[in-house]
Amino acid sequence: MANNITLDTEDKLEYQFYPASNGVVNFKVRAANDAHVALTSGPMESEPMLEVFIGGWKNTKSVIRKNRSKPDVCEVETPDILNPGEFRGFWIKWIDNVITVGMEGAAAAFLSYENPDAYDINFVGVCTGWGATGSWIIEKNDQPEAAAQVSVGGGAACWVPAQNGEIPPNAFVGGADGEDMYVIRAQHEGAIIPGKLLASHGVAYVAWGGVENPKTEYEVLCDANGTFVPVSGGDIPPNAIPAGESEDGEPLFIGRVSHEGTNTVGKVQQSHGVCYIPFGGQELSFADYEIYVSQ
Repeated sequence: MANNITLDTEDKLEYQFYPASNGVVNFKVRAANDAHVALTSGPMESEPMLEVFIGGWKNTKSVIRKNRSKPDVCEVETPDILNPGEFRGFWIKWIDNVITVGMEGAAAAFLSYENPDAYDINFVGVCTGWGATGSWIIEKNDQPEAAAQVSVGGGAACWVPAQNGEIPPNAFVGGADGEDMYVIRAQHEGAIIPGKLLASHGVAYVAWGGVENPKTEYEVLCDANGTFVPVSGGDIPPNAIPAGESEDGEPLFIGRVSHEGTNTVGKVQQSHGVCYIPFGGQELSFADYEIYVSQ
């Protein structure tokens, strides 16, 4: 890692650009609200361009915006994500058309967008505005960082943080067990694991370690238009969508199994050749299952 870039930005919404062509930028920012990051081909505001607004709308939500046009392509509630009195760390990654945004120290992204109109990202711009000034520390990485497998397919699909049985708008229904079952993922034992959510239970569940693990905090797949196709063993279709990773860094896919009158969502781990579902307190494995793919 070379020397970091440190700079201050005024309340002017004017980007300052720096080279960043290795697929990731890590940075810390101290601001009251509206820390904006632009991803561009050249050192200027020009289309194509994706912008990440962290702590916008008076530090209540964060979005990804495409070509300065509304509606935004991904949006999540992020209350108090920025702080004017302390630096907060973030990362932005881009790989295979997928842009992900996360907090320092967290493997899972809180914003994710698959751009159907891919372009080369060679520069990153930063600015503040809407009443806020900012201080930035931007890391200069000499080598590309391994990007987490978080593509969700289907254009503007994204993972939306939720908790305690909450169902965000446009959540993707992936199965059923007497009620709609939603596709989620959650962090557990160093892994990011796809699983299931039933609103009436007040928690989500992921399969790991032979048991069904309840999770009060999770992310819900929203605005997705993929589909499930039947497969068996470790035969993963090329358009299957990685949605997490094991504690050893192996991609995990979204699977589902028909079992005891339910259609239950779980995880597919290719090296194991099965789909694991959280069911009845247990982690159950099936060699024949369905897997979520992009259309």
